[in-house]
Amino acid sequence: MDVYLIPVGVEQYELYCEEPDDHPEEELPRGFFRKMKRRFSMKRRFSMMLAEAERERRHGHVDRRHEGGIARGRARMMRWVAEAVAEQRLLWHLRRRDAVALLHPDDMEEPRARELVRRQLARDFDKHRFWLIVDSLAFITSGLLFLVPGPNLIAYYFAFRMVGHYLSIRGARHGLNSVQWNPAGSEALSSLRGAIDLDATGRDERVRQVEAALGLEHLAKFFERTAGAPSGGRG
Repeated sequence: MDVYLIPVGVEQYELYCEEPDDHPEEELPRGFFRKMKRRFSMKRRFSMMLAEAERERRHGHVDRRHEGGIARGRARMMRWVAEAVAEQRLLWHLRRRDAVALLHPDDMEEPRARELVRRQLARDFDKHRFWLIVDSLAFITSGLLFLVPGPNLIAYYFAFRMVGHYLSIRGARHGLNSVQWNPAGSEALSSLRGAIDLDATGRDERVRQVEAALGLEHLAKFFERTAGAPSGGRG
């Protein structure tokens, strides 16, 4: 598994990877989550939501103004799910890895790259633990909507988030305690740092070049989402 330390700002970095989808729903814990799995067919619904979110991510925005309110609401929910999947995909994959290749800008020393990884994973662990508690409470509250006719999309959404946060916590903890990180410098990632202050056209061109050089498919979307607006587009 290759993980990339992406420069997204002045001394700001984000971890990124592109891996085929696995089946994280197979690792639902016992107790409360196991009960939810029986009640809501969690494994099947989790898989379906992952697949639908992946389609939403790949196809992008679709004009749904001609569709009904429920269909538009579901599409909006799936966009939220797609964003959550994109954010948490790396942590989900880390759960099953013993060794990871860490690609970092080649003008950065290896100890610094390791430090940034540990700092990011520690933040992720704390963040997802907090949101697991919040979404668990929201899921319980959403149960009050069982009197409303039709599928309880809100409950399904918060159930998905709960499972996602749980798996992200496991991935962050495994990455901190068990994964062997093998750093390697990348000239392409160093050149990506210079894209941050370019205008929109130059920035997109630079990111696309790095994306092609590294053999990645979605780096440009990730960079646009995490690096913010280019200097030429601020105002």
